[in-house]
Amino acid sequence: MSSELHYKSNLRDTLFQLFEVLEVQSTSLGKAPYSSMDEATAREALKASEKLCTTELQKGFAESDRIPLELDANGNVKLPEALRRGYETFYDAQAHMLTVPEHLGGMGAPPSVGWATFEFTAGANAPLAFYLFGTFAARTIDRHGTPAQKERFIGPLLERRWGGSMVLTEPDAGSDVGAGRTKARDAGNGIWEIEGTKRFITNGDFDVPENIVHMVLARPEGATGGTKGLSLFLVPKFWVNEDGSLGERNGVVVSKLEKKMGIKGSATCELVFGDGKPARGVLLGDVHDGIRQMFHVIEQARMAVGVKSMATLSTAYLNALAYAHERVQGPDLLQAADKASPRVKILKHPDVRRMLMSQKAHAEGLRSLCLYTAWVQDQVEIAGGHGAKEADELDKLNDMLLPLVKGYSSEKAYEQLALSLQTFGGSGYCQDYPIEQYVRDQKIDSLYEGTTHIQALDLFFRKIAKDGGRTLTKQLDEIEKLAKSDAGGSALAEDRAALERALADVKGIFGAMMGKVGESLYHVGLQGNRILFALAELVIGWLWLRQAVAATRGLGERPEDAAFYEGKLAACRWWSKNVLPGLTLTRKLIEASSLELMDVRDEAFG
Repeated sequence: MSSELHYKSNLRDTLFQLFEVLEVQSTSLGKAPYSSMDEATAREALKASEKLCTTELQKGFAESDRIPLELDANGNVKLPEALRRGYETFYDAQAHMLTVPEHLGGMGAPPSVGWATFEFTAGANAPLAFYLFGTFAARTIDRHGTPAQKERFIGPLLERRWGGSMVLTEPDAGSDVGAGRTKARDAGNGIWEIEGTKRFITNGDFDVPENIVHMVLARPEGATGGTKGLSLFLVPKFWVNEDGSLGERNGVVVSKLEKKMGIKGSATCELVFGDGKPARGVLLGDVHDGIRQMFHVIEQARMAVGVKSMATLSTAYLNALAYAHERVQGPDLLQAADKASPRVKILKHPDVRRMLMSQKAHAEGLRSLCLYTAWVQDQVEIAGGHGAKEADELDKLNDMLLPLVKGYSSEKAYEQLALSLQTFGGSGYCQDYPIEQYVRDQKIDSLYEGTTHIQALDLFFRKIAKDGGRTLTKQLDEIEKLAKSDAGGSALAEDRAALERALADVKGIFGAMMGKVGESLYHVGLQGNRILFALAELVIGWLWLRQAVAATRGLGERPEDAAFYEGKLAACRWWSKNVLPGLTLTRKLIEASSLELMDVRDEAFG
């Protein structure tokens, strides 16, 4: 097998989750602002995206890892030819217009459909997927920009295929965005001059589009410290005149390309603004509201990272499954004593089955978490959009789910990828198969756009404690409603009982933490990741039970698809028996949380 043709999609599961579990055909499609997209159109778009990714976009995956990016003396990054072709193929297919609103000439697909197609792209070629940020930059300007800014930037971003980047991190600040020192000086006439250095900027430059629009956080002169003093600026690589035509090269250049463990085809850049030449920009929306505006961008990025992790695990699992169907090695364990017993496919070995079912349950469980969160985003927009009173509860639910999507997906995908590689044995460690690149390309997901612990602190303090646990309680009530129902009949009684026990454990976890926070916030620091994982595993357990109910229905309606539905029931049962019971231990560990580790002298770690 060539890792060049590595990607294995799971369109069948995507369609199942969207149309049989979430039922987007009645809950999302055909409702404003998605009025013109019906089920047939959505299905066709999903199939077209999957075909584009499996036949074309995956082709540059291995090459992007093997052929280095090049940085010239003028701060321009040159991509390998395969990535250039992938970028152009994506735009030639008009795939970027799927999620663009109708009023901008796009298809206006809801987030549920949009994120499903992003999974295909990220699974097929993750480095390429992140070069396609220009469309989101256009949507951000459409949401926050002035009429003049929309006229100036959106058309070229969509029609002339401009790139985009989000520019937050600084060398001395790292994840502490509020410590950023990049300055912005008002030069008059609506122009600001940016000065400073930014680091770890994903795709901060590449030579395919004629221009790149950087969305840059900077502190205007005289502004307060911390995050509240930051503003968001549009700083193009080439200046954009008011009529949309291109001017001279702007004062923003790449000073360094990071040498990385993985996702090597993605240009991770150090950008210098205003060194020897002014880096001109415009204030987005003409308002100093940078951190709120950028959080909209960050949330998109965190969702993308979580979906990327899930996509990588899914294709790794399907590659491992295909190998297990083909590889013959050793006798059946029950016949091992007989030297003459036939060799069997490794799929017959119990330990291989254990690893495969773990991968399946996590990959498809993570897909359910990602698509459920995307569905909530559908409902936010249908209810009036971010900031609308009618959408407030849904908005908060989306906010609470995002740390689970980003934090749990990135951590568990990496853990499960080790099982994907293990399924291959020694062959998985070699570049004959794509798994070793998957492992290297995916590890970054737990690090960028906020590390896992940042997600955990965000979940506990900003998404749960800040609103008095109301959003959490409503989600737990939904879980309890299903756990105490008779959904799926007697066949799912054991799974419903397991979910109810896990729910009690999670309630116990939060109850214990409420008491311990009064003693010290260090308890949240010590136990935060466990809390995030426990809530994610409970929510996924609920989603698995919903899948199992839909699968039970599908078995009766479509017996020709029995193997698919039986696989769903088996994976649900596996989650009930192998993941949910672990929440009891997590609860005990959190209830026993102590501060003794914080009392260990620094020198004792030496």
